[in-house]
Amino acid sequence: MEVIACYSNKGGVGKTATSVNLAHALAEGGKRVLLCDLDPQGASSFYFRVKPSKKLDEARFFEDVARFTKAIRASDFERLDILPANMSFRDFDVFLARMRNKRSRLKKALSAVGNDYDVIVLDCPPNISALSENVFKAANRIIVPVIPTTLSARTFEQLVEFFDEHGLRRRKLAPFFSMVETRKSLHTDTMKEMRARYRKLFLESTIPFSADVERMGLKRAPVRSYAAKKPAGRAYAALYKEVLGSGVK
Repeated sequence: MEVIACYSNKGGVGKTATSVNLAHALAEGGKRVLLCDLDPQGASSFYFRVKPSKKLDEARFFEDVARFTKAIRASDFERLDILPANMSFRDFDVFLARMRNKRSRLKKALSAVGNDYDVIVLDCPPNISALSENVFKAANRIIVPVIPTTLSARTFEQLVEFFDEHGLRRRKLAPFFSMVETRKSLHTDTMKEMRARYRKLFLESTIPFSADVERMGLKRAPVRSYAAKKPAGRAYAALYKEVLGSGVK
């Protein structure tokens, strides 16, 4: 079982779109996939037409395997299941702060269903917290969308500093440029500078700023299900292939 986290400590960078489209592409490619919507806002669940779960006690979520598996829902796509968002997720940090072995809780919960899936994709909330530290420990790869602007570059720098300060492996990070507009010199210059600064860290794939991605909210479906041959659909396909080639078994 591989665990891929789609994470950013900045909101509005295309994190959930990445989670949804990557999970869909992995399932299309023959993997058994579980997408865990860990963001209380529930955008991934919404895109897949899955209703948020009723509030569950956060302790039972982590420790009761039966309750964890019972919360999983099938999607409209073959081989792709969803753990829908739950409003109690907002209390995870409070709960984890009380636990002595808090860093292992998420990993243990995911391991409970690991035999049923080849890949688990985590759509994470946009902050650095006890939950995100669990994610960093549990994930084999952490896919990080970065808009090529000054503020987004700064937040990625903060993430890298956090990894360095806490002894986490940088090589887990797989950043890529999202919502790119190549006609903007700021975007092209920022991409060049960041690729030079973080050598061999950034993926080659880039996702363009696209109305087709914005239409996910109207279609409530992954981009490749309705615009596979358009630039955004091809870009997500390229991202999937690059992630697959970087270590997903």
